[in-house]
Amino acid sequence: MALPAKAFQLWLHSVAPAMSTADICRISGLKRTTLAQQLVRGKVAETTVVSISRALGLNPAESLANFSTFADLTRLAQPPTPAELVSQVATMDLLQAVITRSAADPKDGSGTLRALSPAPHATSVRNWVDAIDDGELRHRVSAATGVAPQNYSAQLTANRLSPELAVATSRAGGVGLTGGLVATGLITEAEAGWPVDARQSALDALSDGELVALAGERLQALGKTLRRQEQEQAQTEKIWENLG
Repeated sequence: MALPAKAFQLWLHSVAPAMSTADICRISGLKRTTLAQQLVRGKVAETTVVSISRALGLNPAESLANFSTFADLTRLAQPPTPAELVSQVATMDLLQAVITRSAADPKDGSGTLRALSPAPHATSVRNWVDAIDDGELRHRVSAATGVAPQNYSAQLTANRLSPELAVATSRAGGVGLTGGLVATGLITEAEAGWPVDARQSALDALSDGELVALAGERLQALGKTLRRQEQEQAQTEKIWENLG
Protein backbone atom coordinates (compact mmCIF):
# COMPACT_ATOMS: atom_id res chain seq x y z
CA MET A 1 0.00 0.00 0.00
CA ALA A 2 1.38 3.40 -1.00
CA LEU A 3 0.60 6.90 0.24
CA PRO A 4 -2.51 8.87 -0.82
CA ALA A 5 -1.63 11.30 -3.60
CA LYS A 6 -3.63 14.11 -2.01
CA ALA A 7 -1.77 13.78 1.29
CA PHE A 8 1.50 13.66 -0.64
CA GLN A 9 0.72 16.88 -2.51
CA LEU A 10 -0.18 18.63 0.76
CA TRP A 11 3.09 17.48 2.30
CA LEU A 12 5.10 18.48 -0.75
CA HIS A 13 3.57 21.97 -0.78
CA SER A 14 4.42 22.37 2.90
CA VAL A 15 8.09 21.46 2.50
CA ALA A 16 8.76 22.95 -0.95
CA PRO A 17 6.05 25.56 -1.66
CA ALA A 18 8.05 27.43 -4.28
CA MET A 19 9.32 24.45 -6.24
CA SER A 20 7.71 23.05 -9.36
CA THR A 21 7.27 19.37 -10.07
CA ALA A 22 10.12 19.62 -12.57
CA ASP A 23 12.37 21.12 -9.89
CA ILE A 24 11.49 18.38 -7.44
CA CYS A 25 12.22 15.65 -9.95
CA ARG A 26 15.49 17.27 -10.96
CA ILE A 27 16.95 17.53 -7.47
CA SER A 28 15.65 14.16 -6.26
CA GLY A 29 16.54 12.12 -9.34
CA LEU A 30 12.92 11.03 -9.89
CA LYS A 31 11.60 10.69 -13.41
CA ARG A 32 8.78 13.13 -14.13
CA THR A 33 6.81 10.38 -15.83
CA THR A 34 7.15 8.13 -12.78
CA LEU A 35 5.88 10.79 -10.38
CA ALA A 36 3.10 11.77 -12.79
CA GLN A 37 1.93 8.16 -13.05
CA GLN A 38 1.87 7.79 -9.28
CA LEU A 39 -0.19 10.96 -8.90
CA VAL A 40 -2.64 9.85 -11.57
CA ARG A 41 -3.09 6.49 -9.85
CA GLY A 42 -3.65 8.31 -6.58
CA LYS A 43 -0.93 6.36 -4.79
CA VAL A 44 2.61 7.63 -4.26
CA ALA A 45 5.39 5.24 -3.31
CA GLU A 46 7.10 5.67 0.04
CA THR A 47 10.42 5.65 -1.81
CA THR A 48 9.32 8.83 -3.58
CA VAL A 49 8.89 10.64 -0.27
CA VAL A 50 12.25 9.32 0.91
CA SER A 51 14.05 10.49 -2.24
CA ILE A 52 12.49 13.96 -2.11
CA SER A 53 13.21 14.28 1.61
CA ARG A 54 16.88 13.47 1.14
CA ALA A 55 17.13 15.93 -1.73
CA LEU A 56 15.61 18.66 0.45
CA GLY A 57 17.82 17.81 3.42
CA LEU A 58 14.90 16.45 5.45
CA ASN A 59 14.90 13.33 7.57
CA PRO A 60 12.88 10.70 5.64
CA ALA A 61 11.49 9.13 8.82
CA GLU A 62 10.15 12.50 9.96
CA SER A 63 8.67 13.10 6.50
CA LEU A 64 6.92 9.73 6.47
CA ALA A 65 5.48 10.53 9.89
CA ASN A 66 3.30 13.15 8.18
CA PHE A 67 1.24 10.34 6.65
CA SER A 68 -1.35 8.40 8.64
CA THR A 69 0.23 5.00 8.04
CA PHE A 70 3.46 6.18 9.63
CA ALA A 71 2.05 8.76 12.05
CA ASP A 72 3.76 7.25 15.10
CA LEU A 73 7.08 6.62 13.39
CA THR A 74 8.98 9.31 15.27
CA ARG A 75 6.55 10.05 18.11
CA LEU A 76 6.92 6.53 19.45
CA ALA A 77 10.61 6.30 18.60
CA GLN A 78 12.66 3.92 20.70
CA PRO A 79 16.15 2.50 20.21
CA PRO A 80 16.59 -0.86 18.51
CA THR A 81 17.10 -3.90 20.69
CA PRO A 82 20.49 -5.66 20.70
CA ALA A 83 18.89 -8.56 18.82
CA GLU A 84 17.65 -6.20 16.10
CA LEU A 85 21.08 -4.64 15.77
CA VAL A 86 22.83 -7.99 15.44
CA SER A 87 20.23 -9.09 12.89
CA GLN A 88 21.51 -6.33 10.64
CA VAL A 89 25.08 -7.64 10.71
CA ALA A 90 25.79 -9.56 7.51
CA THR A 91 26.66 -13.25 7.73
CA MET A 92 30.15 -12.69 6.30
CA ASP A 93 30.77 -10.05 8.98
CA LEU A 94 29.70 -12.53 11.66
CA LEU A 95 32.18 -15.06 10.29
CA GLN A 96 34.87 -12.39 10.20
CA ALA A 97 34.12 -11.59 13.85
CA VAL A 98 34.54 -15.27 14.74
CA ILE A 99 37.90 -15.37 12.96
CA THR A 100 39.02 -12.11 14.54
CA ARG A 101 38.24 -13.31 18.04
CA SER A 102 39.96 -16.61 17.38
CA ALA A 103 43.08 -14.81 16.19
CA ALA A 104 43.09 -12.24 19.00
CA ASP A 105 45.86 -12.25 21.56
CA PRO A 106 44.27 -13.68 24.74
CA LYS A 107 46.52 -11.45 26.85
CA ASP A 108 45.22 -8.16 25.56
CA GLY A 109 42.21 -9.18 23.46
CA SER A 110 43.74 -7.61 20.37
CA GLY A 111 42.56 -8.46 16.91
CA THR A 112 42.20 -6.81 13.53
CA LEU A 113 38.69 -5.41 13.17
CA ARG A 114 37.05 -4.78 9.82
CA ALA A 115 34.28 -2.25 9.35
CA LEU A 116 30.85 -3.84 9.12
CA SER A 117 29.08 -3.90 5.78
CA PRO A 118 26.27 -1.33 5.64
CA ALA A 119 22.72 -2.41 6.37
CA PRO A 120 20.68 -3.90 4.87
CA HIS A 121 22.29 -7.15 3.77
CA ALA A 122 21.09 -10.19 1.84
CA THR A 123 18.97 -11.62 4.65
CA SER A 124 18.22 -8.46 6.65
CA VAL A 125 14.45 -8.74 6.61
CA ARG A 126 14.23 -12.40 7.55
CA ASN A 127 16.84 -11.99 10.27
CA TRP A 128 15.10 -8.94 11.69
CA VAL A 129 11.72 -10.68 11.90
CA ASP A 130 13.34 -13.72 13.52
CA ALA A 131 15.05 -11.42 16.03
CA ILE A 132 11.75 -9.99 17.31
CA ASP A 133 9.56 -13.08 16.85
CA ASP A 134 8.28 -14.66 20.06
CA GLY A 135 6.64 -17.49 18.14
CA GLU A 136 3.32 -15.74 17.60
CA LEU A 137 4.47 -12.65 15.71
CA ARG A 138 3.32 -13.78 12.29
CA HIS A 139 -0.18 -14.53 13.59
CA ARG A 140 -0.45 -11.12 15.23
CA VAL A 141 0.69 -9.37 12.06
CA SER A 142 -1.79 -11.34 9.99
CA ALA A 143 -4.64 -10.51 12.38
CA ALA A 144 -3.73 -6.80 12.43
CA THR A 145 -3.22 -6.35 8.69
CA GLY A 146 -5.39 -8.99 7.06
CA VAL A 147 -2.38 -10.34 5.17
CA ALA A 148 -2.58 -14.13 4.95
CA PRO A 149 0.26 -15.91 6.83
CA GLN A 150 1.39 -17.64 3.65
CA ASN A 151 1.64 -14.32 1.81
CA TYR A 152 3.58 -12.84 4.70
CA SER A 153 5.93 -15.82 4.70
CA ALA A 154 6.38 -15.49 0.94
CA GLN A 155 7.60 -11.92 1.40
CA LEU A 156 10.04 -13.03 4.07
CA THR A 157 11.33 -15.83 1.85
CA ALA A 158 12.03 -13.18 -0.78
CA ASN A 159 13.66 -11.05 1.93
CA ARG A 160 11.29 -8.16 1.51
CA LEU A 161 8.40 -6.43 3.27
CA SER A 162 6.33 -3.48 2.17
CA PRO A 163 6.96 -0.39 4.34
CA GLU A 164 3.45 -0.59 5.80
CA LEU A 165 3.88 -4.26 6.66
CA ALA A 166 7.31 -3.59 8.15
CA VAL A 167 5.82 -1.00 10.52
CA ALA A 168 2.94 -3.35 11.37
CA THR A 169 5.51 -6.03 12.20
CA SER A 170 7.35 -3.63 14.50
CA ARG A 171 4.10 -2.83 16.30
CA ALA A 172 3.27 -6.52 16.70
CA GLY A 173 6.78 -7.20 17.96
CA GLY A 174 6.69 -4.38 20.48
CA VAL A 175 9.85 -2.75 19.15
CA GLY A 176 10.72 0.63 17.66
CA LEU A 177 8.82 1.36 14.47
CA THR A 178 11.87 2.21 12.37
CA GLY A 179 13.62 -1.15 12.66
CA GLY A 180 11.78 -2.79 9.79
CA LEU A 181 12.32 0.22 7.55
CA VAL A 182 16.06 -0.08 8.10
CA ALA A 183 15.95 -3.82 7.46
CA THR A 184 14.11 -3.29 4.18
CA GLY A 185 16.50 -0.53 3.14
CA LEU A 186 13.89 2.22 2.93
CA ILE A 187 15.80 4.41 5.40
CA THR A 188 19.32 4.28 6.78
CA GLU A 189 20.47 3.58 10.31
CA ALA A 190 21.31 7.26 10.78
CA GLU A 191 17.92 8.37 9.46
CA ALA A 192 16.26 5.99 11.92
CA GLY A 193 18.18 7.59 14.76
CA TRP A 194 20.29 4.54 15.52
CA PRO A 195 23.45 5.42 17.47
CA VAL A 196 26.73 5.41 15.55
CA ASP A 197 28.47 2.01 15.79
CA ALA A 198 25.36 0.54 17.44
CA ARG A 199 25.58 -2.65 15.38
CA GLN A 200 29.28 -3.08 16.18
CA SER A 201 28.65 -2.55 19.88
CA ALA A 202 25.85 -5.14 19.87
CA LEU A 203 28.12 -7.58 18.04
CA ASP A 204 30.97 -6.98 20.49
CA ALA A 205 28.58 -7.62 23.40
CA LEU A 206 27.95 -11.20 22.25
CA SER A 207 29.86 -13.86 24.12
CA ASP A 208 32.08 -16.16 22.09
CA GLY A 209 29.50 -18.91 22.45
CA GLU A 210 26.64 -16.66 21.35
CA LEU A 211 28.63 -15.40 18.37
CA VAL A 212 29.60 -18.87 17.15
CA ALA A 213 26.07 -20.20 17.63
CA LEU A 214 24.59 -17.30 15.67
CA ALA A 215 27.14 -17.68 12.89
CA GLY A 216 26.32 -21.38 12.75
CA GLU A 217 22.60 -20.66 12.42
CA ARG A 218 23.27 -18.21 9.62
CA LEU A 219 25.48 -20.67 7.78
CA GLN A 220 22.86 -23.40 8.09
CA ALA A 221 20.21 -21.07 6.64
CA LEU A 222 22.58 -20.03 3.86
CA GLY A 223 23.29 -23.66 3.05
CA LYS A 224 19.57 -24.41 2.69
CA THR A 225 19.13 -21.43 0.39
CA LEU A 226 22.09 -22.41 -1.79
CA ARG A 227 20.91 -26.03 -2.03
CA ARG A 228 17.45 -24.87 -3.06
CA GLN A 229 18.94 -22.60 -5.72
CA GLU A 230 21.12 -25.43 -7.01
CA GLN A 231 18.11 -27.75 -7.24
CA GLU A 232 16.09 -25.11 -9.08
CA GLN A 233 18.97 -24.51 -11.46
CA ALA A 234 19.32 -28.23 -12.11
CA GLN A 235 15.58 -28.53 -12.81
CA THR A 236 15.74 -25.58 -15.21
CA GLU A 237 18.67 -27.08 -17.08
CA LYS A 238 16.86 -30.42 -17.31
CA ILE A 239 13.79 -28.73 -18.78
CA TRP A 240 15.91 -26.98 -21.42
CA GLU A 241 17.64 -30.27 -22.25
CA ASN A 242 14.27 -31.99 -22.73
CA LEU A 243 13.12 -29.15 -24.95
CA GLY A 244 16.15 -29.75 -27.12
